[in-house]
Amino acid sequence: MYNALTIDVEDYYMVSAFAEIVKFEDWHGYESRVEMNTYKILDLLNDYSIKATFFILGWIAVNHPLLIRDIHSAGHEIACHGYNHRLIYDLTPEEFREDARKAKSILEDITGEPVIGYRATSYSVIKETLWALDILIDEGFLYDSSIFPIYHDRYGLPGADRYPHFIERKNGKILEFPPSTFSIFKLNVPVAGGGYLRLLPLWITRAAIRRINEQDGKPAIMYFHPWEIDPQQPRLKGRFLSRFRHYVNLNTTIPKLKVFLEGFAFKPLSHLIV
Repeated sequence: MYNALTIDVEDYYMVSAFAEIVKFEDWHGYESRVEMNTYKILDLLNDYSIKATFFILGWIAVNHPLLIRDIHSAGHEIACHGYNHRLIYDLTPEEFREDARKAKSILEDITGEPVIGYRATSYSVIKETLWALDILIDEGFLYDSSIFPIYHDRYGLPGADRYPHFIERKNGKILEFPPSTFSIFKLNVPVAGGGYLRLLPLWITRAAIRRINEQDGKPAIMYFHPWEIDPQQPRLKGRFLSRFRHYVNLNTTIPKLKVFLEGFAFKPLSHLIV
C-alpha cells in the first residue's frame, strides 16, 4: 500500500496564524528560512529514497527558482499552493482564478511541465467556497487536496468523504485527496500532518495510518511544512492559540517523520491517480 507524503512549501512568517501581524507587503523584511529547511527535507527524503509532492507558493517560486528546479530535478512532484497564501474565502472568484492561474504559470515556466495538483491556503475549500473547484477544473488542475473532513475554526468540511474520490461539478470532475483522518464515534480526528502530527503521540498516528492502509485499504495523505522542522525559527507575536499551534513540539517533527519514512511506503499524489 502506497501513501502520499506532501509538503506545503511556505516560510514561517507566511502562515495564516500570523496573517494579522505579518502583511504580505512586508514579507521581504523577514529572515527567509524556507530554502534552508526545504533542502534539509530533500536530503531526508533522499536518504530513504522517497518521492513526495511539494505544494509550492508562487511567491516562493519567484524568489527561489533554483530551489524549485532542485525539487523537480530530484524527482519530486511540483504542485500549486496559490501565489501569496490568501484564504479562498477572503477572495472573490475572479481574484482566486487570477491567484491560481498566476502561481500555476510560474511553476510551469520553471519546471517546463504541467502542474496538475492544487492545495488551498489553510485548506480553505469549505462549504461556502466549493465554487473554487469549478475554477480549478477550468484552469486545468486534475486533482485537489484542500478539503479537510473535520470541524475546525478556520477550515473543514465535516461529512466530506475521508478518502480519495472524484467530485463532479457542472464543468467536469476533479479528484480530491483529503488529508487523512481517523474516525472514532462518528467523529473524524486529523492524524497525519501539521500540528496534529506534532501534538499527537507517535503510536496514535502510526496506528491510525496502519488502520487506514490495512483495514480500510486506502492510502494515507500526510502533510507538513518546512518551518515545522525548524525549532530555531524566529518567534513571532500573536494570539496564544496561534502561537501554540505553530510552535508546539517542533523538535519532534523530524524524529516522527523518520519513523514513517522507515515504516511506510510513499509516492507523490499524482502517482496515486487511477
